[in-house]
Amino acid sequence: MTDTAEPLEGAPLIRPSSTDHPLYDSVVDACRTVFDPEIPVNIYDLGLIYTIDIDAENAVRIIMTLTAPGCPVAGDMPGWVADAVEPVDGVKQVDVELTWEPQWGMDMMSDEARLELGFM
Repeated sequence: MTDTAEPLEGAPLIRPSSTDHPLYDSVVDACRTVFDPEIPVNIYDLGLIYTIDIDAENAVRIIMTLTAPGCPVAGDMPGWVADAVEPVDGVKQVDVELTWEPQWGMDMMSDEARLELGFM
């Protein structure tokens, strides 16, 4: 048996979020206050937030991406997200991680974002 880093067939590329956690909606609302400076749509509706994982102690782990690896705010955006989520009542701590897998695409945007940007 070989040990490979390949994902299991049928495994999701994006880890599921803790949508049933009582803090989930508040964390999403906080993420919606952060905007990509080059696009007039919040990062949540752009589809840049891949996973919001909240554990039993209310520690929040966010896995996100950017529209492109060369994004000029790549070093700043995770901090903006952490700064937006940390003040949410009940949140113990926030860890924001950038990932490039899967690569972001316009198909990840919400219908609202597509409409606002004129893609619908």
